Amino acid sequence: MAPVDLAFRKRTLALTGVSIQQLSELKHRVHQRLLDSLNLSLLDQVARPSLRSEIAGLVKETTRDENVILTAQQTDQLLEDLLDELLGLGPLEALLRDETISDILINGHNRVFVERHGLIELSDVKFYDERHLIRTVNKIISAVGRRIDESHPMVDARLADGSRLNAIIPPLAVDGALVSIRRFNKSLNTLDALISGGSLTSEMGRLLEAYVGCRLNIIVSGGTGSGKTTLLNALSASIPLHERVITIEDSAELQFERENVARLETRSASMDGEGEVTQRHLLKNALRMRPDRIMLGEVRGDECFDMLQAMNTGHEGSMTTIHANSAEEALTRVQNMIIMSGVAIPASALMDQIGQTLHVVLHTERSEDGCRRLVSISESARSADGSAKLTDVFRFERKASDVAGQVTGAFEGGIENSKFLKLFSTRGINPLGPDTSLDTAQAGLDAPC
Repeated sequence: MAPVDLAFRKRTLALTGVSIQQLSELKHRVHQRLLDSLNLSLLDQVARPSLRSEIAGLVKETTRDENVILTAQQTDQLLEDLLDELLGLGPLEALLRDETISDILINGHNRVFVERHGLIELSDVKFYDERHLIRTVNKIISAVGRRIDESHPMVDARLADGSRLNAIIPPLAVDGALVSIRRFNKSLNTLDALISGGSLTSEMGRLLEAYVGCRLNIIVSGGTGSGKTTLLNALSASIPLHERVITIEDSAELQFERENVARLETRSASMDGEGEVTQRHLLKNALRMRPDRIMLGEVRGDECFDMLQAMNTGHEGSMTTIHANSAEEALTRVQNMIIMSGVAIPASALMDQIGQTLHVVLHTERSEDGCRRLVSISESARSADGSAKLTDVFRFERKASDVAGQVTGAFEGGIENSKFLKLFSTRGINPLGPDTSLDTAQAGLDAPC
């Protein structure tokens, strides 16, 4: 569905003498009459065309009583909006149908922002009032057995299409309910799609496929909205179909086009504080489920140490993401998480294990022009003092920003910088391409098999 042309709608409304506010108020009044006259419990049993015909009669009656003249286009739009209210998610339906939108950010009932192509803009979508907004949120989360009210003013849930919703309402939200809906672009679930979009080069893509094929452990770092989960999805497409993959997430976002995958999702505590299931609980259980690889949606707590242990005990090729501002900071955060979990292990031994276990760190960024890039591919090793260090194989070197805000730069480096060339050779994988032999490239340090 194409984005709504707000300027066109304003011009059309001006010709008929009906303002946007008047049309919204009219829709609200018709909606209230529908709620009073319809048996809401039977709505699911009524076909959309039949319901549309009944609503059309009520709209015609209301506009005649109030002496309001609408164009055919306005009437059709009003009918679709009312159907969305009754059968769907109201004002959110049009936004959820728009595939160019990646995030819906609601700051109160009358300020709805959307993100397109990495940039945030204000939409013309509005709710009637705060009660309408909160009622819509409850309609979404009731499908997963959750609710939001003053006694439970925060909620995190997943929509039927896999989108993730987070909401927080007064009294915690000062100026009205705050709702965030994170959507995922299914068309970017391959490395080829990311290459076409400029997130990485084809040479980088071949290297990533080689990493996955050789079962190297990978951690994807970056800030919020930088494309970590999208990249993790793309990497998963390179996993051989015969391997058994288990995913563990707080909110299931990873999407696989494969049959041999087992998906696990955490559970929050109930109202009485019982029944919580954390990522650490699921990770320990996953080890009993005969996984070839484990994919942890995001490491953020004491499950970090268990993830490292799994990678070291027969589950090579596992992957996860982490919030960090750089590849180096990602390793530091891993160390801090393990220390804060209370595991009794000397700092030197801990960093040695991190350096040996996390083979590759991929760092993603979203620049001010909205573009998401894989800005560095780094390989870990042990330094002379036993700590973990990173060596860049590829890095995006930023040059400048033009007057339009577009970031210019270039990816620098090459596959020949990888220390895993010998490993690639022994596994029969040649990321350099058919025209270049691995034997002629510089072979780095021996890598674990």
